[in-house]
Amino acid sequence: MVFCAWISRLRSSSRPICTKVRNSFFHKQSAALSVDVLGSEQIRKPFASSWGGSLLSLALAASAGSLVFRSYQDSGTSYCQAPNLDQTGKSIGGKGSTDYMVKGSHKKVPQELIEKLKVICKENMTMDYDERYFHGKPQNSFHKAVNIPDVIVYPRSEEEVSKIVASCNKHKVPIVPYGGATSIEGHTLSPSGGVCIDMTLMKRVKSLNVKDMDVVVEPGIGWMELNEFLEPYGLFFPLDPGPGATIGGMCATRCSGSLAVRYGTMRENVINLKVVLANGEIVKTGSRARKSAAGYDLTRLVIGSEGTLGVITEITLRLQKIPQHSVVAMCNFPTIKDAADVAIATMLSGIQVSRVELLDEVQVRAINLANGKNLPESPTLMFEFIGTEAYSREQTLIVQKIASEHNGSDFVFAEDPEAKKELWKIRKEALWACFAMEPNFEAMITDVCVPLSHLAELISKSKQEIDSSSLVCAVIAHAGDGNFHTVILFDPNEDEQRKEAERLNHFMVHAALDMEGTCTGEHGVGTGKMKYLEKELGMEALKTMKRIKAALDPNDIMNPGKLIPPHVCF
Repeated sequence: MVFCAWISRLRSSSRPICTKVRNSFFHKQSAALSVDVLGSEQIRKPFASSWGGSLLSLALAASAGSLVFRSYQDSGTSYCQAPNLDQTGKSIGGKGSTDYMVKGSHKKVPQELIEKLKVICKENMTMDYDERYFHGKPQNSFHKAVNIPDVIVYPRSEEEVSKIVASCNKHKVPIVPYGGATSIEGHTLSPSGGVCIDMTLMKRVKSLNVKDMDVVVEPGIGWMELNEFLEPYGLFFPLDPGPGATIGGMCATRCSGSLAVRYGTMRENVINLKVVLANGEIVKTGSRARKSAAGYDLTRLVIGSEGTLGVITEITLRLQKIPQHSVVAMCNFPTIKDAADVAIATMLSGIQVSRVELLDEVQVRAINLANGKNLPESPTLMFEFIGTEAYSREQTLIVQKIASEHNGSDFVFAEDPEAKKELWKIRKEALWACFAMEPNFEAMITDVCVPLSHLAELISKSKQEIDSSSLVCAVIAHAGDGNFHTVILFDPNEDEQRKEAERLNHFMVHAALDMEGTCTGEHGVGTGKMKYLEKELGMEALKTMKRIKAALDPNDIMNPGKLIPPHVCF
């Protein structure tokens, strides 16, 4: 009875306000833009990849990196990007930088290269300003760049990607790979102009190996499209980031999602890749075997490289069986610390939950406003349990007991497929729900992650800080693995609000780093998180990364100005 009343409350007044907010937001961002892409499908965005040198050179930066270092040493020049300075004299993206506008030098693309690209891509290429502007301005990010790409190309095959990259390398023209348009850290900005390689036409499923539970796909396919294809076979790909994300972009940012607590991140779910290096060579990073001790782990090197080492053209993914049965549960708490404590206690109990999501009262209020719901506006935990019917119910009852010991109330659960779908739809549309509170604002989204034992402390500390701020801030957490986000809404026309949002972001990142955490659990570095990497990784690690980059991409054409801070020199 309790559940029936609760689910009716959830479904009541189901006006699709959230959809209206989302549509109006996109309309505002892309007003007056023509989206007729040479007769192809709708354009998307943030995607993945890029490399340079030969894989042999990689012998990992120990030898190749030292050769590059020696050549620069001999010439008396350090291998360091020219400094882009903000108003305070600090390098953009470097330590202490607060500038969100990414600067870069721009050189005109040679006509010879443009003619070559026309030959390679035929009609799948454009220099239309609206298309270039669309690709040069992230739709889900406040980050901006002074320049936009000069040319957009839409390759249809790995061979075309290879020819495009080799041609750009010959003329030393920057390349920015582009996928599903869901990135929020400025990964797809083109601060130096150049060529944007939109991979969304490469979206075939190349082979499905049901008995081996793996699939080979092209980078432009979305994870939701892939799961629709896999469902009749009783299989699914378990990572679930934002709707619209493509597999290539998910590899490039090493993303995860709400199911990572059970199945791991992209790092654990990719078997091998094919990558086009900066000189146009095509490299396969491994076999289809589930484990291998053969040589350097090039697959993991590319995953999370954000297009700075190569363009990903093929991915072999590990698949899972669709669970026999699942239960979705929700529970309310008086404080966010109580909710976080239950998440930690649940993980320590040994229960193999597939999802543990935390929403604060502000986020629940946004959901009510956006979707016409009537949920209790208090900190809320959402769980998913999978397995046999008996096992799932047993897990649910154990967690219900844990929640009751930490001031939990209104513990309800759903087994009906439509009810479960409705619950997770709420979580997936959390960002759009926030815009219902402030439709004309932009969002700065944090992405810190800490060891699980520190999660309650970090969330409590952060919550105290954001509650005392004048800005509207909501908390959403993948509480099972210590990863949480805050959606900080600010008026882009008010400089003081932007600075306050940045201050809150800094506070949470440095608090996480002080607890041996990370500045980014799943969104990646792009341009927005570079300034925190020295504190998190140390200068020697950053120099090693830069040597690898220099060995594989000596002309620095692959997504330049991303991932590695500009103040790192050797």
